[in-house]
Amino acid sequence: MADSTTVRDLMPYPTLIGDIGGTNARFAIVSDASASAVRCADARTASYPTIDDAIEATVLPTARPRSAVLAVAGPVQGDRVPLTNCPWVIEPKRMIERLGLDEVLLINDFEAQALALPALGEDDVLKVGNGDALPNAARVAVGPGTGLGAGALIQARGTWFPVPGEGGHIDLAPVSERDFAVWPHIEDPFGRDRFPRIAGETLLCGSGLLRLYRAVVAADGAKARFDDPAEITAAAMEASDGAAEEALSLFCVHLGRLAGNLALVFMARGGVYLAGGIAAKVAPFIARSGFRDAFIDKAPHGALMDKIPTFVMTHPEPALAGLAAYARNPALFGVATEGRIWRR
Repeated sequence: MADSTTVRDLMPYPTLIGDIGGTNARFAIVSDASASAVRCADARTASYPTIDDAIEATVLPTARPRSAVLAVAGPVQGDRVPLTNCPWVIEPKRMIERLGLDEVLLINDFEAQALALPALGEDDVLKVGNGDALPNAARVAVGPGTGLGAGALIQARGTWFPVPGEGGHIDLAPVSERDFAVWPHIEDPFGRDRFPRIAGETLLCGSGLLRLYRAVVAADGAKARFDDPAEITAAAMEASDGAAEEALSLFCVHLGRLAGNLALVFMARGGVYLAGGIAAKVAPFIARSGFRDAFIDKAPHGALMDKIPTFVMTHPEPALAGLAAYARNPALFGVATEGRIWRR
C-alpha cells in the first residue's frame, strides 16, 4: 500500500517530474532545491506499452532520478492507477523496482496545473474580460484537451492547497434556443441508445468539438466536411466554414458556463484559468467569443461574476512548472500525499 505521509520538507534528488496526459507524456528533471527543471524528450502514450517503457526510452539515457512526482489524468486510488484517456496503468511499486527509484508520488494532472497558478506572470496568460485577481483568493484551473480537467487552489495560513477533482464530468445543459436544436443530435460517447447525459467532457475536449460540430451539421440537415478536430478549429479560426465556426463558438460558450459553475463553487476571486492545448491554440477566438458572457450569466450573481477574472494560460508547460515548484519546496504546498506516495 501507499505511504501515509502528509507533510514533506524535501525530496530525494534528482527528481523526475512528469505531466502524463491522454496523448503525450512530458518529462523533466529537477536536480536540487534551487535548480530549474531540465526537459527530457516527450513520449507519445500510444508509442509505449507502459509508462515505465516511456521513461526508460526518454529519461534514463541522460538522467538517473531518485524520485518521481507524476501528474496523471484520473483519480489516484490503490496500487494500480489506470489513466482516464490512455491505456497506461501506473504501478508505482513496479516502477520503483524497475527504474531504481526511492519514491514515487502521484497527483492529479489538474493539481499540477493549479500548483503553477501563483507563479504565472502577465506574459504567461491572456486575460479575457473584466475583473482583477485578489492575491490570496481561491483560483480554478480548467482545461480542454484529450479530456477535460479541472482543479482548484486554496490558500490558508500562508500555504497553497491544491484541490483535485473530476470537474470535467459534471453535467452540461441546453440553455439557448439553438442549444435545444443541437442537443438531440449530440452523439453519446458511450454508445447508449437513450438520450445521453451530456457531461463537460462530452463536448469540451478534442473529440467533443468533433461531436459538437457533427451535431451542428445534423441540426441543419447538412453534410459534415471535417472529421478531425484540428480541421474544425482551423476552419473556424479562418472563418472559412460556418458550421465549424458555430461549433467552436458553442464550444467556447459551454466552456464559459462550466468555468462559471466552478468559479461559483470555489468563489474563485483569484481567477479562473483555462489550461490545455486547445485553449491556448484558440485563445484569440475565445477572447471574441461568447465565453465571457456565458461565464458571467449566473443570475442573481452576474455582478459578482463580472469581478472574477478569466485567463487563457499561454505558458507552454504550466503543469511541469507547477510540479517543479512543488519538487523544489514541497513544504510551501499543502499537497496531501496519503495514499498517493510509495517508497522503497
